[in-house]
Amino acid sequence: MIEIEKNDIQFYAEDFDFSLSHELQYKDWLIKIATSYKMEIGTLTYVFTSDDYLLEMNRSYLDHDYYTDIISFPLNEDPISGDIFISIERVKENAKELQISFDKELLRVMSHGLLHFIGFDDHNKEDIAKMRKAEEQAIELFN
Repeated sequence: MIEIEKNDIQFYAEDFDFSLSHELQYKDWLIKIATSYKMEIGTLTYVFTSDDYLLEMNRSYLDHDYYTDIISFPLNEDPISGDIFISIERVKENAKELQISFDKELLRVMSHGLLHFIGFDDHNKEDIAKMRKAEEQAIELFN
């Protein structure tokens, strides 16, 4: 049996100059989110990208031909493991459209990916409402 790492959370930038300040704070926050749902994180990788990079992934892996802010690839359910790709350009655009800070929108998108792995969906109005509520609760845990 293969032993899976616990709470191994990594952040990378791909084709885009971006880094999180205070990575440890983000890692602790993501663990808090998972723990609030009585789940554990195994290996979680966040990759921050450009719009074009994520568009190409959307076309190649999901057969979707549009820009998106996030694509997540679950690898394991218990403990939660997977890869989450986030377009920093989309996050900036979303924040501008929603008239909120970039930092708050980044928290929303980062939690969104983890919430998918926890079991939340966003394919219909009811699911979207539940996801938005869970995102807000997750953002409140960031301190």
